[in-house]
Amino acid sequence: MTELLRVEHLRAGYGEAVVLNDVSLLLPEGETLALLGRNGTGKTTLINTLIGATRQHAGHITLAGVALDALRSHERAAAGIGWVPQERNIFKSLTVHENLTAVARLPRDAAASRPGAVGRTHRPWTPERVYEMFPRLAERKTNLGTQLSGGEQQMLAVGRALVLNPRLLLLDEPLEGLAPIIVEELLSAIARITRDEGLSAIIVEQHPQAILAISHRAVVLDHGEVVHSGAAQDLLDRPELLDQLLGVARV
Repeated sequence: MTELLRVEHLRAGYGEAVVLNDVSLLLPEGETLALLGRNGTGKTTLINTLIGATRQHAGHITLAGVALDALRSHERAAAGIGWVPQERNIFKSLTVHENLTAVARLPRDAAASRPGAVGRTHRPWTPERVYEMFPRLAERKTNLGTQLSGGEQQMLAVGRALVLNPRLLLLDEPLEGLAPIIVEELLSAIARITRDEGLSAIIVEQHPQAILAISHRAVVLDHGEVVHSGAAQDLLDRPELLDQLLGVARV
C-alpha cells in the first residue's frame, strides 16, 4: 500500500521544552490511525507538530514524499494537511455557509477527481458535499457560528477541514463534550469519510473503543514516546492490554 505519512525519530515541543522524544510512525494512504494515551502524554503536541505549530528539534516528517520539516503551517495545509482542533476555531461571526466557502479549495490537480488509495475515485469536497454528509448544517446554512450547538460547531469544523481537500485529516478529540446522540452521528460521519471515502486520518480521542472500531492502526504514547504500535483490532481484541497501556485499572 502507498505510504502517505512518515514520521522518523521526531523530537519536538515548545521552545526548549521537549515533549516528544524519538517518535516514529508510518501511515499508508487510505488508512486511519487512532492516537491514544493518557492526558499529557504528547498526543496534541504530535498533532501540533504535524501542522507546524511547535518547535521541531530533530527528526523528519514527510507527507506523500514531501518534506514538511521546514514548511510553515499554511504551506503544510497547502501540501495536504487538514486540521480539526480541540477548540474547533470556527468563525463564529460568519454563517455556516460563509465558514465553508471562505476556505474552500479544490485539490491541486484541479477540479478532476483524484484517484484513491484503493482504486476509488474521490469527488472533491465542496460545501454541497459537506451538507450531504451533515444534513444538520444544511438546515442551518444561514445561522451564525454563535447560533450552533457544540455538536453542530464540531460538524462545521470537520466540514471546514474537508473543503480544503486534504490528503490527511487530523482530528484532535472530536467527540469531547458532545451528547451521546451527536457522538454517534459524528462517529458515523467520520467512518464514512475515512472508511468509505478513503481519506487518511489521525484521530486523537479519550474514547478509545469508539475510535479503534473505525481505525486501521493504533499508536499509544506515554511520556512523549511510542509505547505501542500495531493494528487497531489487536487492542480491541485485548482490552486488558489497552487498559494497561492507558493506565486504566479494572474494578
